[in-house]
Amino acid sequence: MSSQQPPTFGRMNRRQLMGTTLMSGAAAVALQSNGALGEDKPKAAAPAHSGGTAAAVSNPNLNPPVVTVKGGRLRGLREGKTLSFLGVRYAEAERFGQPKPVQPWTDVKNAQVWGPVCPSPPSSTVSSDELVFPHRFWTANENCQYLNVWTQNMTPSVKKPVMVWMHGGGFTNGSSMEGYAYDGRSLSEFGDVVVVSVNHRLNIIGTLDLSAYGAGYANSRQTGMADLVASLEWVRDNIEAFGGDPGNVMIFGQSGGGGKVVRLMHMPVAKGLFHKVSAQSGSASYRGTDPAAAIKGQQALAAAVLKNLNLTGSQIDKLKAVAYPDLLAAGIAAGQAVSRDLGIQVGGWNPIADDQYVMREFCDWADTIPVISGTVFSEMQGTLTRGDGRKNEWTPKEIDDNLTKAFGDKKDAVVAEFRHTYPRKKIQDVLYYAGASRGGSKSLLARKLEKGKTPVYNYVYAWEYPINGGITAFHCSELAFCFHALNVPQIKTATGGGPVAMALQDKVAGAWVRFAKTGNPSAPGLEWRPYTVDNPQAMVFDTVSESRPLQDDKLVSLLPAAPGRGGRGGAAPGGRG
Repeated sequence: MSSQQPPTFGRMNRRQLMGTTLMSGAAAVALQSNGALGEDKPKAAAPAHSGGTAAAVSNPNLNPPVVTVKGGRLRGLREGKTLSFLGVRYAEAERFGQPKPVQPWTDVKNAQVWGPVCPSPPSSTVSSDELVFPHRFWTANENCQYLNVWTQNMTPSVKKPVMVWMHGGGFTNGSSMEGYAYDGRSLSEFGDVVVVSVNHRLNIIGTLDLSAYGAGYANSRQTGMADLVASLEWVRDNIEAFGGDPGNVMIFGQSGGGGKVVRLMHMPVAKGLFHKVSAQSGSASYRGTDPAAAIKGQQALAAAVLKNLNLTGSQIDKLKAVAYPDLLAAGIAAGQAVSRDLGIQVGGWNPIADDQYVMREFCDWADTIPVISGTVFSEMQGTLTRGDGRKNEWTPKEIDDNLTKAFGDKKDAVVAEFRHTYPRKKIQDVLYYAGASRGGSKSLLARKLEKGKTPVYNYVYAWEYPINGGITAFHCSELAFCFHALNVPQIKTATGGGPVAMALQDKVAGAWVRFAKTGNPSAPGLEWRPYTVDNPQAMVFDTVSESRPLQDDKLVSLLPAAPGRGGRGGAAPGGRG
């Protein structure tokens, strides 16, 4: 691609488009003895009279940790109890090209700040969930194949479980550091696991199908997913140096990230790269897909992009030098035109099943992979975006009036079913229940069980954030709990950081860590029974958490269609991600 660096771009509202440690002296010596810290050597403390030098020596990162990976050495950070390596390049690629291994280097590279994120459509509004799911944004660059690693022990022989996070934002935007909740340091320290988070190519630079224009573009429609495979190959080849076990890798993602981890089970090239999957508020199914029609649509989109940029097929290489904003604008316009002309939905930047790189069905090797899949109580139709903020203060008459207005003559049946399904919730909470969003999750688990040789698990996250009168569980609301990140200051504002919240994050993060370690999320005193079609057990995470059969099909059939979606967070829950 062009040597010109693409400019920095903001993020489009994701919902409108449908995310080290001061070691003890003994630990440091142990790491140095096995070479994990490379050339780091303990230095004698400066004398008290040396002023600024003494203060500098007190910084645990005067001599930060150094690790050797394939390609060269990396310098990280000690942050509290955690060893952090940020902005690690895992692959290189030209625009529309396949990822390739990073060229070796001879010096020590700093891995101490985030790497560039993928460019994405600009945003001009503050998303509705910013208070409860705060974001941060970063430098964008198409050369975005960077990952981050957090670990507690870099001794290769310890072989800790590895948890690889794939962010949400559909296949359009987002990054590994965008959400303050994506705090790998907190999770690594809590669970004594190695946590990895990944950036990869998105939107038009991750899915544009140029295969009709020559062998050099043969797999351009899957470059974003190819990046994720390359990141997992990097983990396989290097994670032992960080104390991780390449034979015990869990991938987990939410919203669009849920769609990513599920799609990886459809990809033959991903065989052996991961061993457990958690798909959160996002899924994917290619059953009923016609690969030929899907490819035809994608290639028509590419042809329209060229036309919009006044390029011909013989000028295809010039597409690599088109400025990203112009390329994206041409792609959006092309998607609208081709969808209208062909009468099918084209664009949206979702990877297609072509039965070549991405198969319509799960790969045979996926039969042995245990899966967690679930949703949150309200997803995109809760009190965050609807209601008067007073649901917990309504009088009995107000409750009845609101139920009658919403459900009419079905009110009594809805109330009865909701009380049976969620006996611990307030009856007015049914007004904000996104039960239909569970369909994608249940379908995924059912498909997985058809040939599966391992258990699968379902959940509903239902805890209400104690702010602004009570905010029902919104799309992304479980993530701070999964990452054990409630002590992050930006997150504590909405969760309150009280004892109930802290106890719940121990349960949620604990279940994810146990699943990473053993494939079974259960704990003494909190059994999480496997899901089956006949016995649809689900862990309901709430003030009181419990696993029980969650049969809400009748309730969902009584509820009106979900209102229009708004706000931020990614793909439709249970949808295409």
